Formats: sequence, C-alpha cells, structure tokens
Amino acid sequence: MKANLKSKLLLVAFAFALLLLPFATDALLGRGWVRIADFAMLYIMLALGLNIVVGYAGLLDLGYIAFFAVGAYCYALTGSPHLALAFPAIFPDGLHLPFWIVLPLAALVAGSFGVLLGAPTLRLRGDYLAIVTLGFGEIIRIFLNNLNAPLNLTNGPQGISRIDPISVAGVSLNNTQTLFGITLPSVHLYFYLFLACTTLVVVISHRLERSRIGRAWMAIREDEIAATAMGINTRNLKLLAFAMGAMFGGISGALFAGFQGFVSPESFSLMESVMVLCMVVLGGMGNIAGVILGSILLALLPEMLRHSVVPLQQALFGKTWIDPESLRMLLFGGALIAMMLYRPAGLLPSRLRRRELQSDETAETV
Repeated sequence: MKANLKSKLLLVAFAFALLLLPFATDALLGRGWVRIADFAMLYIMLALGLNIVVGYAGLLDLGYIAFFAVGAYCYALTGSPHLALAFPAIFPDGLHLPFWIVLPLAALVAGSFGVLLGAPTLRLRGDYLAIVTLGFGEIIRIFLNNLNAPLNLTNGPQGISRIDPISVAGVSLNNTQTLFGITLPSVHLYFYLFLACTTLVVVISHRLERSRIGRAWMAIREDEIAATAMGINTRNLKLLAFAMGAMFGGISGALFAGFQGFVSPESFSLMESVMVLCMVVLGGMGNIAGVILGSILLALLPEMLRHSVVPLQQALFGKTWIDPESLRMLLFGGALIAMMLYRPAGLLPSRLRRRELQSDETAETV
C-alpha cells in the first residue's frame, strides 16, 4: 500500500516538474532551449513510432522518416494557400482545414503509406528489408523534390511556406497568451501541446506492448516461423506494425509543419531516418523509457555541442579547429561503437531483451 502511494506521489511530482520545465528552462538557459525541448518532443513521438516497427515487431526500417514527411506535407497542403497555385479554380485561396481535422487526416494518410510500404516487404527480412525501406524513404524524398512540374503540388526544393499555425479552440499557438495571469509565450504553448501528444503516444505504446497484439509482435520478432506455427497471422500483424508506426510518424510530421510554418524535402533526408533509428537503439529497443531517454540525449547533444564547442575552442586556441557538426558525428559514432561493445541492449533495455543477450552470452561461453 505504501509503495503504491509512493509511486503515485512520484508520478504527480514528475508531472508537475514537466509542467514547470519550460519556465525553468526559459529562466536558466533562455527561450531558445524551450524550442529545442519542443523538437525533442517531436523526436520522442517519432522514435516511439519506429519502436513499434523495430523494437516490438523486429522489422528493420531505414526509411521511417518518409512517414514524417508525409504527415508534414499533408498539413502543409491542407493548411496553407499553396493549393491555389496547383488548383486555382478549385481552391482560389488554398485549403485551410482546422488543426483537429488535419491531425487525424495526416495520421491516416501516413498509415496508408505504411501499409503501402509493408505489403511488398512481407517476405523480406534483415538486410533485404532494410534496403527496401531505405529505398522507399528516398523515393518519397525525391518525389517531394520533383513534384513541382508539370503540376506544382509540392513546390519542389523550395518547399511550402506560409503554413497556418496550429490553433486550439480558436487560439493560435503562434501568439503569446495569458492564462490566469500567467504569460505563455508561443514556444511554451507548443511545448504543452507536444507534451500532451507525446503523453498520448506513450500511453498507446504502453497499452500495445501489454496487449495480445504486442505479444504477437514480439513472437514474430523472436521467431517468425514458430509464431506462424502457433497460429499467429504474421502478414496482418506486420502490416499493422507498419501502419501504427507510420501513424505516429504522420502525427509528429503534422505537428512539425504547424510549428515550423515551412517544410522542404531537405528536412527528410536519410540521415534523419538513421538518427531516429539510433535513438531507439541507443535507448533500448522495445523499452518505452529507454526510447524516450535515447531521443532526449540525441536531440539535445547537437545543441549542447553547438553552444559549447566553438566558445571553448575560441578561448583555448583563439580560433575554431573543429566544426561542431563534424565533432557531433565523431562523438556520435564513438558513442555507438562503445554502446555496441559494452551495452548492446541499450542504456535502458527491456527485461526481455536483457535476458536474451545474457542467454546468448552464456551459450557462447559454454
């Protein structure tokens, strides 16, 4: 009874700390770091979506950023005046749908693309699956880059601008608001919206993990042949994993487009897919807490280096010897090598994954 009460009190304290986080960050580090925290929330949603595909179902996906792009462009096309360029007779002022219509629409469209990717890859595994999904991600990026002629649907490499800001109950999150005498800047409002969406994604992921579907995914991950022999419909469950993961990516992409007010194909490169996959691997595949930790670390690391490396080199050497981006990739690669050597299951692996690795090590020793 006491342990249960203690856990509830800790949960309440953690929720209260999250609510105060943007104010503390703004006061101690500056408003720019609140914006970085907003992006970290988007990465957490992306990584949790990929965790369904990779961590639960064991399907290696190197083109996951494509679903992020689909969600972002879905919001951009339905929440900006851009369609007036492509279809002036039908949409003379563009199409400006409300946020609460666009968000589920982006999730459904991205989920459909997930099924479209999953259907041809049902018989593929391992490296072959990785190559196909990588190609799918690049195809989406190239299409976005070239669909500006003969019909200007995506505006090509110039991207889509003047995207409507996210509005909740008629309140634009791009404007500073006052609530109960508390002034909430735009980045704070976006933080609370992203926090609510991230919490919802975490709850859904947790429920999926403990459901029959989640256990079936893990059975497929461990041994697909044995899962089939036990009567599990591997075909439908694989498609469901791709669709569910893609829907989370679509939601994150739609929020990204409304937050930035601009999208372009360069935001959805292969490196972004690799980064999201590394968040899952670094934190611990199949473990929600580990994926969240990995997302936060890899989202904050570039900004920490950007704000510290250059001033430190200027103070020590009088000039910049190593570019922060190059140093980031060097440290990033070194951290991954160290992880694979000393903590192959990730920083916070799931108990099942930890037992599997321990049993493998024991078998090799014997």
